[in-house]
Amino acid sequence: MPLPGAGYVLGNQSVLPDIVNFIKSVDPDIVGLIEVDTGSIRSRKVNQAEKIASDLGMSTSYETKYGANSVNTMLPIIRKQGNAFLAAPRVHGETFHYFDTGIKRLIIELEMENYAVFLVHLSLKYRHRHLQLRHLYDLIQKTEKPVLVAGDFNTFWGQNEIYLFLKAAGLESANRDNLPTYPSRAPRKELDFVLFQDGIEVTGFEVPEVRFSDHLPLICDFNLR
Repeated sequence: MPLPGAGYVLGNQSVLPDIVNFIKSVDPDIVGLIEVDTGSIRSRKVNQAEKIASDLGMSTSYETKYGANSVNTMLPIIRKQGNAFLAAPRVHGETFHYFDTGIKRLIIELEMENYAVFLVHLSLKYRHRHLQLRHLYDLIQKTEKPVLVAGDFNTFWGQNEIYLFLKAAGLESANRDNLPTYPSRAPRKELDFVLFQDGIEVTGFEVPEVRFSDHLPLICDFNLR
């Protein structure tokens, strides 16, 4: 874009069909979307979560990523930025939690029959991230089923930054080779994760080199033990 910030306001209208076609080629059971536009002027009032779900024949559950009392809920464009789950079976038992700290506070919990999935987008600030990880740990401890945690953790030091959280919560990263995910044009940092507990067996993991976003997507295949 010729002017700084123009891309944020104007958006890229041509990329949405590419994202839909990419997701369709993977044929997933569950999709997690971070920073999806739910109908701002940038997306021409199109709710991207609903549009992608409709095109894929999936159900969706989404919410803006800021708490109800956040000043961000009054700002144009920003107030329409959210996170979303898409699921092949009917989405059921979804719960919206909110961190006590940070700007990006939303946690979506998707309750499946034999496991639970948490979708998160952690703060850019180191101190806030660790307070959020403490909150996330408490939610995981209350869950009686095996847990998957996925999303953008903003861990500028990679997996080393969440080492103690992983050990405490009994989680393991599906990205065993520590493949970088950001920025998509020349990945250098591992900011995005799929984490899993005992009871879940990861059978495949991939970070495709596609540039539909500033982050690369994660694909994880797993079975329940």
